[in-house]
Amino acid sequence: MTQIDLLIATSTLLALVILAAAVLTAWQGWLAYKNRELEMNRMPAEMEGGSREGMARIEIADLKERIRKLEAIANGVDL
Repeated sequence: MTQIDLLIATSTLLALVILAAAVLTAWQGWLAYKNRELEMNRMPAEMEGGSREGMARIEIADLKERIRKLEAIANGVDL
């Protein structure tokens, strides 16, 4: 192996290492960006809990209204 071949092999290996480091850095940056994006879209815990409680109250009120209507129909009352 001549000195020129050794120089070419070393240069190629160095270029490959630099390219791999650049790709790894870009990948980590992309993952950090996606993580921040997910954190921005996530609702605070108190809003999530409040939303569920509110929906449950609405559903209960809807069920109570349906029961009243069914009882009225059963008693022969026109609504």
